[in-house]
Amino acid sequence: MPRRLPINTREVQEARERFLSTHEPDSTVVRESILTSWRRSQALRVQVDSPHLPFVREPNLDSPLATAAAPVLRQLADGLADEAVSVILTSADGVVLTRIGASRGLSRHLDAVQLAPGYSYAEEFVGTNGIGTALETRAPTLVMGSEHYAEQLGRLACAGVPITHPISGTLIGALDLTGWVDDGGGSLLATLAKTATNQIEGRLLAQASKQETALLNAYMRACRRSPQHGVLAFGHDLVLMNRHLRQELDARDQAALLEHAVDSTATTAPRLVATLPSGQTVRLCSAEDFPQVSRATMALFHVHLIVEASPAFVSAAVQAPPLPGVVGSSVSWRRSCQQIARCVREGRWVVVSGEPGAGRCETLKAAAAQYNPSAITRVLSAADLRGPAGDRILAQELDRERFSIILRDLDTLGQARLAVLADLFQGREHAGWVGATISTASHDTTLEALILPFFGETVPVPALRHRIEDLHELVPHLLRRLGHGADLTVPPQTMRQLSKYSWPGNVAQLGQVLHEVIQRQRSGTIGVDQLPPVCRALSRRTLTQIEALERDAIVRSLAENRGNKKDAAAALGVSRATIYRKIKEFGIDL
Repeated sequence: MPRRLPINTREVQEARERFLSTHEPDSTVVRESILTSWRRSQALRVQVDSPHLPFVREPNLDSPLATAAAPVLRQLADGLADEAVSVILTSADGVVLTRIGASRGLSRHLDAVQLAPGYSYAEEFVGTNGIGTALETRAPTLVMGSEHYAEQLGRLACAGVPITHPISGTLIGALDLTGWVDDGGGSLLATLAKTATNQIEGRLLAQASKQETALLNAYMRACRRSPQHGVLAFGHDLVLMNRHLRQELDARDQAALLEHAVDSTATTAPRLVATLPSGQTVRLCSAEDFPQVSRATMALFHVHLIVEASPAFVSAAVQAPPLPGVVGSSVSWRRSCQQIARCVREGRWVVVSGEPGAGRCETLKAAAAQYNPSAITRVLSAADLRGPAGDRILAQELDRERFSIILRDLDTLGQARLAVLADLFQGREHAGWVGATISTASHDTTLEALILPFFGETVPVPALRHRIEDLHELVPHLLRRLGHGADLTVPPQTMRQLSKYSWPGNVAQLGQVLHEVIQRQRSGTIGVDQLPPVCRALSRRTLTQIEALERDAIVRSLAENRGNKKDAAAALGVSRATIYRKIKEFGIDL
């Protein structure tokens, strides 16, 4: 004869069944926090009978969280050795890192419901549960029996508590105690989980790296010394921005500033000039050196807000018509274009800095065509300027009356070449016009000492990821230019997918992507599945050639198998665990 359920559990089970059949909540029986989670689970279309639980990745047991938690988990498990309770630690995305428990029966049941290392118990996969709901709400959560959304978890009681980093406040994981609901003791499990979580966070604070402490101390010193200037610091999960920056910059500018700072750590340049989405120009100066760690993970910057023009000019620049053939209406882009146009109109030599493919040379050519139409503008690349032949070519151009020259990628030339250029420029500053392009990451003392003094202004142009709103104009413009009569439209969902990508190759890469699409399709609507694999993988790091091939193969296999990861893995001859890990690693989004 089956065991009779306690009356409260039976009432919750009946309320759950009514909710699933009629979508009508019963707040007299079910707690509001559980009802809210049920609604989220329903909106996420979590399967009630057999939810799909993905194996995401092999757990990293060397992470700071796992290292800090290990002795606490072991002590807690030893204290519960005579109880049917499992101690479970997860990452911030719900992936189980470790599970400790002495009860074989409970362990077998947890294996059967895939509450095991490597699997994700986030709400989006399994619905209401102690782990996923605690992570979703960032609050301690007790889920008893039929309060679980998934039928297969109805025999369990789960007490989950989110774990936050004690310095940054970032959510980094969860601790969960799971046992049989019939054994009762849910309140005790919740209390034990809270106590153990406090111990883990205390150990995280104690083991905080010397580098983080050094960064925090350096940041505080910088703030005390320069209270009227901007100070920005970041390290691992820690981001610090002083009051001056928070007051002067809006949320979009703050986010862009942080991204510029992170980008700059990939170079050795101690200074960077950048234009933010609002049009505000800033100069970042590296303020401290942390030799024991990579600059890509820890840095401190002084941030200077540059006032380059009066508010009236900035307003006029934003409202002025764009250069012919140059597309984009974001404030930062329009401001850069107008600064370049002003220099050309006034006959001043100008350097345009930015990432390759961002439109540096195209903007110079458009400005020269509009404001210097009587002259033929000669564009010379760095390769054209190398060797004696390059010297003769440049000398001939500079000897022309009212010359107009654009020199591309000057920062890639060596010191000897730059010295020759400086000699050729001497005395010709007012005989014509020269524009040049350099990389944002460039920091060549010879370039600064010998070449840049000839140029009246250096204008930075923003990377495409810093003016992503311009995609809505760039995409149709490029389709018209590249299509040669092709009739293609881009629906909102495809534009959203394009907006998610970071575009390391900027506008040039966008043109290549659209060219690939046009080669396969000449008319109709461009669906997300028609985009090249690179646009459906959102990894921020640069992939190796082999990794890019792996990514493309996985995207194609997923598309051919209609998103079924199991079938895609079988078609590729890899395990399901491998394909889940690769999807996560490459940020594949289908």
